[in-house]
Amino acid sequence: MALVRNRLTLPSGIATGDVTADSAVLWSRASGPGRMLATLRAVDDGGAVVSGKGAFERTLRGPRATQASDFTAKIHAGHLPANTSFALEISFEDDDGAAGETINGTFRTAPDAGSANGNGRTGGDGPASSVQSFVWTGDTAGQGWGINEEIGGMRGYRAMHNTAPDFFIHSGDTIYADGPISESVVENDGQIWRNTVTEEVSKVAETLTEFRGRHRYNSLDANMRAMFADVPVIAQWDDHETHNNWYPGQIIDDARYTVRDVNTLAARGRQAWQENMPIADSSALWRPGTFDDAGQYQPARIYRKIARGPQLDVFCLDMRTFKSPNTDGKESYATSILGQEQVDWLIREVSKSNATWKVIAADLPLGVIVPDGPVNQESVSNRDPGAPLGRELEIAGVLSAFKRNRVKNVVWLTADVHYCAAHHYSPERAAFTDFDPFWEFVAGPIAAGSFGPNQMDGTFGPEVVFTKAGRFPGESPRDGENQFFGHVQLDDDSFAVSLRNANGAVVFSQVLTRER
Repeated sequence: MALVRNRLTLPSGIATGDVTADSAVLWSRASGPGRMLATLRAVDDGGAVVSGKGAFERTLRGPRATQASDFTAKIHAGHLPANTSFALEISFEDDDGAAGETINGTFRTAPDAGSANGNGRTGGDGPASSVQSFVWTGDTAGQGWGINEEIGGMRGYRAMHNTAPDFFIHSGDTIYADGPISESVVENDGQIWRNTVTEEVSKVAETLTEFRGRHRYNSLDANMRAMFADVPVIAQWDDHETHNNWYPGQIIDDARYTVRDVNTLAARGRQAWQENMPIADSSALWRPGTFDDAGQYQPARIYRKIARGPQLDVFCLDMRTFKSPNTDGKESYATSILGQEQVDWLIREVSKSNATWKVIAADLPLGVIVPDGPVNQESVSNRDPGAPLGRELEIAGVLSAFKRNRVKNVVWLTADVHYCAAHHYSPERAAFTDFDPFWEFVAGPIAAGSFGPNQMDGTFGPEVVFTKAGRFPGESPRDGENQFFGHVQLDDDSFAVSLRNANGAVVFSQVLTRER
């Protein structure tokens, strides 16, 4: 009798991430132990494999996926040609060398930063375009609103995918580890929302297995899997990857938990997040998270720069790892939202950037008041419109340094507050005046409850140019009207922002012109 072999499958699909002009992180999860394989082929704009000049084909053997990594694996592909479209195949082979299921995807490397107009394209005919586009949002499967197949799943991901972006910034709350998902929820109007459920999402996440299960759950959504196969991800984290509004050292007061030490929960949540996001360390070594000699997981750094050619650098912040305790925020001395090391890094890297546009991807907003209870504050602002205090002092230092170093064309993008908005900050309206005017755009949630809008803090002089929020707090994603993402199309001279709902409809647009 012939031996029946169970092929390794890829139950969570594939993804690429942190794609630059010459590198990409390739990610997948296997159904069991096996070695990751990836094949890259340069293709033209029609998807045909390029032959002759510009041809590129490479097969890479990655690490073994084992139980220690929940059978996830990453390949850090380097020395890739710039501004090139790739057809990607990912599979795993088992210990006997037998190949399993193959899933196909695509991605495009960024233009070459050494070329004034991003030319040097390999994967097509004619000169390269300097135009890039991307999307951003946050907040996936929150407030108990999970994958509802009756409405087509998380269709906001389909709407983002339909814009054919070059990459996607997930601004945090990639999961809701502290939000159980039940089979059905009665909506405000009496309709019944029906969730796909798994064992791991039925309670708050405390064990590593439960945190991992949250990521597995989101990847059950066909819209998200399809987008991640075609659109490179730049991932950030925020609070719900661990617990609502957490900060290091906190002992949480939440009766649902047997583990109350947030540092323990955050370490488990961080490991699960790093395993499931196509993220690489920002060092030249491209080191992923590893295990030290004592067997403890050592994660890669979250704050990092992703170079996207001469037009764009993306600076991803980590506003959670180094966060000071949530207080009223009115300390006369600087408390932490970034930490001094990250502040120094941000000022240095943004100031020396030669890219036309500098996008700062923040997982918390600057001027929005985000309460943590009746007194304490979760984000930067402190309800006091006067001179900077507490965490505001760190941001004031960053903004002053940008002005001092004559940094131009900085745009802040964020999510977190579950509504969309456009804010313009200017010293002429501010209590603190040592900075140049800038824009902050807010998008989200993509698949969670809608809230807001929140009040603003006047310290940095924000003007609310636009805002759109849910019809009532915690509104479901059923009709997609109040779920949001942002879309940007940019070139050497313009940065065109549109805020869109989960059906793809534009609700606001703003074109920024390059300041020289």
